[in-house]
Amino acid sequence: MPSLPRPVTALPTLLLALLCAATLVLAGAPSARAEGGDGRGAITADEPVRLVIATAGLDWRDVTPELTPHLQCLADRSGLGAMNTTSVSVVSTMRQGMETIRSGFRGLAADAPRTAGIPHPAVDQWEQLGVPVTEVDGGGGPDDAGSDDAAGSDEPADPAVSTAATLPDGAADEISEGLGAEDGIVLVDLGGLPDRADPERADALTALDARAGEVIDAAGGCDAASLPRTLTLSVAAIDPADPDASERTGAMASRSAGLQVAMDSALPGRALTSGATKQPGVVMLTDVAPTILASYGASSEGLLNGQPLRGSESADPQQLVKDRSLAALEVDDATVPALGSWLALGMVGLVLLLVPALARRPRVRALGRALTTIAPLALPVGLMASLVPWWRAEHPALALTGVVWAGSALLALVVLAGPWRQVPRGSVAVSAALVGGIVLLESATGSRLQLGSPLGAQPISGGRFYGLSNHLFGIVLAASLIALLCLFTLLRTARARVLWTLGVGVAVAVVCVTPSMGADFGSMLATVPTFGLLALLVSGIRLRPWHVVSLLAGGAVLVLGVSFLDWLRPPEDRTHLGRFIDELLSGELVAVVVRKLAQNVGMTLGYPALTVLLVLALACSVAALMPRRARLSRLAALYEEHPSALHTMIAVVAGGWLGYAVNDTGPVLVAAMFGIVLVLLPPAIPTPGDGPTAHATGTGTDDSTSARLSAEGR
Repeated sequence: MPSLPRPVTALPTLLLALLCAATLVLAGAPSARAEGGDGRGAITADEPVRLVIATAGLDWRDVTPELTPHLQCLADRSGLGAMNTTSVSVVSTMRQGMETIRSGFRGLAADAPRTAGIPHPAVDQWEQLGVPVTEVDGGGGPDDAGSDDAAGSDEPADPAVSTAATLPDGAADEISEGLGAEDGIVLVDLGGLPDRADPERADALTALDARAGEVIDAAGGCDAASLPRTLTLSVAAIDPADPDASERTGAMASRSAGLQVAMDSALPGRALTSGATKQPGVVMLTDVAPTILASYGASSEGLLNGQPLRGSESADPQQLVKDRSLAALEVDDATVPALGSWLALGMVGLVLLLVPALARRPRVRALGRALTTIAPLALPVGLMASLVPWWRAEHPALALTGVVWAGSALLALVVLAGPWRQVPRGSVAVSAALVGGIVLLESATGSRLQLGSPLGAQPISGGRFYGLSNHLFGIVLAASLIALLCLFTLLRTARARVLWTLGVGVAVAVVCVTPSMGADFGSMLATVPTFGLLALLVSGIRLRPWHVVSLLAGGAVLVLGVSFLDWLRPPEDRTHLGRFIDELLSGELVAVVVRKLAQNVGMTLGYPALTVLLVLALACSVAALMPRRARLSRLAALYEEHPSALHTMIAVVAGGWLGYAVNDTGPVLVAAMFGIVLVLLPPAIPTPGDGPTAHATGTGTDDSTSARLSAEGR
């Protein structure tokens, strides 16, 4: 029997070596895992919260020794966090935020859609504390109300701010009396700040800091050891004079609002985190109510989404929260030029490959294959971009673009210059393996780099802060299957194809579902059936209906088992998986399923661009399975030469649409898969000018080795 060329036999080993190297890079990144701890200093995290200072529109760019000395003093003796304040409207208002810190759910409950899972009417969880609650107006009235002209635009409305540098008469006495009692909690409303473009903002910030100083003095003084446990919170993006006009509902929270200030004096010198975010320096407003309840040893009425605040070690907490805030503000505007400029190479490559007149020219064809092969490399690089603090640059978008291009160019060199370039489809396989493998490894090592990166979790929106989001799972699933498609054309036996399928499938499934890694419920429901189906197809076993039913049931049983194990952990350590068991036990299963379906349908129909993309993806799915009828002769030729390629595309189509059905943001999963397949499949299929010895940067398809191996595999 003829032997395989050395590059062919070395390809699997080289792929594993590349992924191991990527693991080492990720392992050396600064850890974003939340560490427990009670904090340091006179006040421990177990002491009851006695004072809550609330404002709006205050972010970490505002807190400096020069501009806000009183707030800075408080920051120096507190744990610090950049806080998500998402509400049921596009921009959160102080009225909503004040309800949230009492109810534990996004406010206002009265305006929330029925599918949001927010109890109505709102429940005041502070009633469970069993202590008196003193509410103090510390902001005065709207002395200098901002204009409401922006209420009908996408920009936040100017707040009704107070420029008074002192508390209203009697406010300080109320605070002292409330804190002087043996038990009780004091809530002080300092009022909010105007928009950054408002010329009065500087004066309002100075006045706000002065009022905050009076509150702290009334509580004993910033430097006093007797200062009670104090939470200082900017509970919303704005404090408008007319909240009704500003609380406009929409499909997505505004990213312009930014993360807000959060401080907990019980955790000095630490970065705040919680079981809801699992990211140091980032917390949610919905964590406040559970924090206060836990500090009094009280239980909530019903299940709450938030978790008590905790402290994680950080060399410089204030710099960390500033970085979190700046990156979250800048990443959206910087993503399009950074990723788009590199991904445009793939579009050029597609034109060169899919236009027959161009594809017949060997050099043009080789260039097109190279460009399409390296185009997706920008995706894992973008996900890891926070390795470099690009947001601190004078021009963040330009800095991020430089980071993406530098990282992508390095990976492109690996893809195009390695020994696999001599193997048919070798470069495509390596590119796909790097894309899927690096994304998986980022989740496997604790989601250390997602915040502040394109394609990563967006803390301002607050949908997810860690693990494998649906668009990332779509990238992983498509890239893994394309890598297997290329590898199958080189493997001799059905047994080898089955083993590789099961190996890759197990790796993807483990990372996706493990609570400390991907922690994604829906991805497991799609991973097991997809790779199980592919294993059956390439094995030659005739597919039966009970096979499909068994695979679907197997995915459900496995994810429920892992969810139960996650549920056995302490509540503050649980992920989405364990909380699903909580919802199941509380009788909310139907409500959860309905809510997820409503979100999926709403996203499908609510975004015209996504709707069009889904229609195109559906049409392409049908065409990929029936290439002759769709007049895709090149794809049909690939299937005829390598039947395993058709099997893989069946798995791609089945996995994509199953993932769409079982996830609440299914459209983005399908879109991600569609993009990966659209770019990486064309360089793997025959083109008009291919001859028997075509290599084309490792993406040639019809050389004698490939043909021989295909024949032997049959």
